[in-house]
Amino acid sequence: KKIQSNAIENIPEGYSTDIAIEIKDAEFSWDHLSKRSTLRGINLHLTQGMKVAICGSVSSGKSSLFAGILGEIPKLAGIVKIRGTKAYVPHTLGFRIQTGKIEDNILFGKMMDRSKYENVLEACALNKNLQLFSHGDQTEIGERGINLSGGQKQRIQLARSIYRDADIFLDDPFSVVDAHTGA
Repeated sequence: KKIQSNAIENIPEGYSTDIAIEIKDAEFSWDHLSKRSTLRGINLHLTQGMKVAICGSVSSGKSSLFAGILGEIPKLAGIVKIRGTKAYVPHTLGFRIQTGKIEDNILFGKMMDRSKYENVLEACALNKNLQLFSHGDQTEIGERGINLSGGQKQRIQLARSIYRDADIFLDDPFSVVDAHTGA
């Protein structure tokens, strides 16, 4: 099958609809040359404000569905429409933490709103960790700084997404944090 060039249609701001994500008869494949699609027959209609959990066993396609919504997996058929800003907190850590201060990793180019920032730190259970560091959120991390645990990195990524006020896609963001933090 051939990859569709218009993979994701962004619904413009101000457009009169309550649709957040709409998928119709979509088919996705990590390998577009394969005779077998990774996902097929996908239909999804989510309106703004809905809270949805995508549940399934290991390797059932949950992360592939997120990749399809984000346009990171080739779409072979169907329609995918998205409204709003995307932020994605993956369950694999990769290299998404930047070298620099913890604060800069959370703000990620956004202007500081101290009240909002403090609320995000609290919501992501980062305050206790920051108290352990001599320079708090001004602590350097990455190549020139201290090493963080997997759970600390995951909470910083989650804080970044929440601070952005994005329409958030979470892909098991609590996979490497302790049960107390995840709750």
